[in-house]
Order: sequence, then C-alpha cells, then structure tokens
Amino acid sequence: MSIDQQPAPAVSRPAPTRPAPTRPRPAARLRALTVSRAPARPTPAAAAHTLASATSVLLLLVAIGAAIHEPLLIPPLAASAALIHSVPTLPLAQPRSVIGGHVLCAAVGLAVHAAFGSSLWTAAAAAGLALGTTMLARTPHSPACATAVIAVLQGPAPARFLGTLFAAAVLLVGAGVLAARLRRPVAYPAYWW
Repeated sequence: MSIDQQPAPAVSRPAPTRPAPTRPRPAARLRALTVSRAPARPTPAAAAHTLASATSVLLLLVAIGAAIHEPLLIPPLAASAALIHSVPTLPLAQPRSVIGGHVLCAAVGLAVHAAFGSSLWTAAAAAGLALGTTMLARTPHSPACATAVIAVLQGPAPARFLGTLFAAAVLLVGAGVLAARLRRPVAYPAYWW
C-alpha cells in the first residue's frame, strides 16, 4: 500500500462536556419557598363588592327559604356563592358547573339513598360517585359533591329537593351576573354552557 492509500489515523476528539448542574444555595432555596405565589390581594373596593354581593344573595336564599318553609341555604350553596363572587373566571364558577353540578350531584345522592339507604358510608360513596359524574358531564363543581351527601343523609322528597335546589342555583348564577355588571372589569360568566 502506498502512503496515499493508507487510511488516516483516527483523531480522538474529547467528548463534549456539559456544565455540571448547579444547585441553588440554601439561602436561595429558602427565598424561593417564601416568595408568595398566591393571587394578588384585591383592592378594598373589590373585597367590599364581593362581600356585599355574596352576602346579599345568601340572605335572599334564607328569606325565600323562610317564606316557603324550606331551607334553601345549605352549605354547598354558600360555597358556590363564594366561588361565583370571589373567583368568577374559574370553570367551577361557571353556570354550567354551578347549576348542572348541583342538579347532577343531587340526583346521584338521591339515587344512592334510594338504593342503599342513609349512612355515613353511603354518603361518602355518593360524594365520590357525584364527583365522577360531574367530571364525565363536564360540569365540575366541588361544592355540589356536598349536595350529594346532604341528599343521602337527609333523604328529602326528590321532586321538591331538585326543584328548590335548581331554583337556588339559578338564583346564585343570576346574582353573579348582576354583580359582574355592577363591577365592570369582571366578566361573569366566562361561558354559559
């Protein structure tokens, strides 16, 4: 073989090096943990508006309930009012989720009560089934899971319970729409259905 035909010797190249990962110093890690990721504090006017609008609709539910001798103010509705008036842009606060979630969860609770009776075990199972049902129906509303629990533990008359619950949920949504119109920068609802 001539010199021209011999293969060139392999040149060894060093493997590319990556810089060693740097770990933040303990003080930097501590600062990262103490930095608040919570939402900004609302203005006093926004907080007062939320307080007034949520309290007004809840007092209206109590007044209507007293007039018809049916308790309309149940804890899940108070939690729904809190969502609608404090975080109106969340999917959980939209009319589809508020109204549909309460009605679906009540129906699940009533069905579980009819099939298995009233106990803490069946109430817990109803809450889980209600959550799954609302997720599948694209109407997630966490306060409504408590509506299923109430339906199991109290065993109300189905038609009356569903009717008054539906009316109360519609009233909550209507109050949310009105409150948003009075406080212009906030748009509620983000979507209806």
